Amino acid sequence: MTTTVTPESPAAADHGAENYLNHEYGIKSWLLTVDHKRIGLLYLITTTMFFALGGVFAGLIRLELMTPQGDMFQADTYNKLFTMHGVAMIFFFLIPSVPAVLGNFVLPLMIGAKDVAFPRLNLLSWYCYITGGSLATFAIVAGGVDTGWTFYTPYSSTYSDGFVALALTGVFINGFSSILTGVNFLTTIHKMRAPGMTWFRLPLFIWAHYATSLMMILGTPVVAITLLLVALENLLGIGIFNPDLGGDPILMQHLFWFYSHPAVYIMIVPGFGVISEVIACFSRKAIFGYSFVAFSSLAIALLGFLVWGHHMFTTGQSVYASMVFSFITFFIAVPTAVKIFNWTATMYRGSIDLKTPMLYAIGFMGLFLIGGLTGTFLSTLAMDVHLHDTYFVVSHFHYVMVGGMVMAYLSGLHFWWPKMTGRLYDELMAKTGAVLIFLGFNLTFFPQFVLGYLGMPRRYHVYPEEFQILHVASTGGATVLGLGYIIMFGCLIYSLFRGAKAGPNPWTAKGLEWEIESPPIAHNFHETPIVTSEPYAYEEEDVLLADKASH
Repeated sequence: MTTTVTPESPAAADHGAENYLNHEYGIKSWLLTVDHKRIGLLYLITTTMFFALGGVFAGLIRLELMTPQGDMFQADTYNKLFTMHGVAMIFFFLIPSVPAVLGNFVLPLMIGAKDVAFPRLNLLSWYCYITGGSLATFAIVAGGVDTGWTFYTPYSSTYSDGFVALALTGVFINGFSSILTGVNFLTTIHKMRAPGMTWFRLPLFIWAHYATSLMMILGTPVVAITLLLVALENLLGIGIFNPDLGGDPILMQHLFWFYSHPAVYIMIVPGFGVISEVIACFSRKAIFGYSFVAFSSLAIALLGFLVWGHHMFTTGQSVYASMVFSFITFFIAVPTAVKIFNWTATMYRGSIDLKTPMLYAIGFMGLFLIGGLTGTFLSTLAMDVHLHDTYFVVSHFHYVMVGGMVMAYLSGLHFWWPKMTGRLYDELMAKTGAVLIFLGFNLTFFPQFVLGYLGMPRRYHVYPEEFQILHVASTGGATVLGLGYIIMFGCLIYSLFRGAKAGPNPWTAKGLEWEIESPPIAHNFHETPIVTSEPYAYEEEDVLLADKASH
């Protein structure tokens, strides 16, 4: 993106110069910061902790499932393990990771702003996240909540030990973090764009976060009040959802999934934005069909609120309602497919450079495609009756969320890591981690499609012996997957101490964030940039370079 900015001085290019990391020191300067970049790093550290916690629980689940007898944990302990895994991963890693980490760090940089619209609310969102995460973690570790991550009644409304209510309170408080982040991003995008940054000059990462923010603001209050009602029912015995008290458990499912299916898109749509940036950069081409990709994010945000009933085909809801939900679920595949086809068209005849972010992006496309296509199996009424609550659903969900969202997150993290830290990581080590994650993921979750189709229910720790070989393969894959994550994490940490200096633009990428020093200064830009060209103008640069070479 061609811009007018203050030229970078030699001193600014030197990493000894003042930047957002070293302009203040001390714990207090971090815990009270209103710098969006520092808040992004705070989210990075804390979401990584919850990811590691959820990964440990997942590893224990896979160890239990290596044998069919259920000889490692009792049934109730196993229930607590998959509850802890789901709560930690979904509410405290998958939902906040891309918006809160990458969005917080690069969104203001991409639009030429010096910060987000409400810096103090941004810091408050992190404190809400930490408070909610701490309460929920204490509840599920100390008390052992065994309701499942969905907190379905009557599982969640018949316990009176207080730990279920405490976990619900933690998730409730965490919801304010999402709402505050969504409000901040919407206002920032509307009001703080640099001169010349029109709507159709916005990077697709910004369009994705705009759509995500709408879903956060509209959906999160619904699940928050639902979980609050469950907590009140649990503590006070008020009959809202518990059938023993005259409540309606199906009402709870309607309210929960009205948010929780848009939550799937809250997790994945920001990842779509990351993939658009990475594929354009490492294909050296503008995104094919920019406006279609941009509006497909908004279409997904809208349609995502209309498909929640496909989680409830087996609950006895009206068959006519189920038919409508089934149709809309098929229909939402259209804007999603637009992105896949347009990314593929962007790569076609592009000058593809298989750097680590691009490897993660290509892995994302393959894994997310499998996850999306298997979702159409589950949106078919007759198939869903057979596959509902089996390992087929577990595998589908993980292909979308881990194979999709986590791969996109890691792609973006590796892409913007030099900008965040001013350091380059070792490409060979990073690529090794990416390949192991891709192979380990497929070995972990592809056998579960077969398990589910053969009838293996999810959430069971005792199963028929004929399923053992597939479970052993899945556990072996989880070991490879875990090794890949450890190598990836070690690579990034190592780069902080031994990595080469990155310079302003190690990828020769387009965008305002790449035209300033790495790491950026505290207030982002020495002067307000002026945007004078279209986004992703890679072909224009190649023409200029060719002209220079010819002369």
